[in-house]
Amino acid sequence: MAELQVGEVVTAIYKTGKYIGEITEIRPQHYLVRVLAVMKHPMQGDLHNPKEADVLIFHERRALSLREQANIPKQMVKPFENEVPDYMESLKEAVTKMKKELAEIPSQWAEMSIRSLDSLEKDYKF
Repeated sequence: MAELQVGEVVTAIYKTGKYIGEITEIRPQHYLVRVLAVMKHPMQGDLHNPKEADVLIFHERRALSLREQANIPKQMVKPFENEVPDYMESLKEAVTKMKKELAEIPSQWAEMSIRSLDSLEKDYKF
């Protein structure tokens, strides 16, 4: 695949979240991507023990902010051809979708994740 260019709109996977953003810089192994919208909210809890509730610290994981930049490995960045949605609308949609999916999982991890998302929703101020 050809190298993407500065200014291109892309999808980018960062940790467990997926975003729409714009490439602002090209580095040897990464693209620096400025966040424009959220496609998938990051999973809650410990990244090293996914879907586990019995961990030392159950992390509340925020989505990257509007215009926040992240250094993302090139293989995790793909071109995006559609219209870029509004950041706040996309964030609300991503949180709602994740909460709906979690509600169908009968586990302590899912319950703790929903509580984390409830807390984040207040912080996000939809």
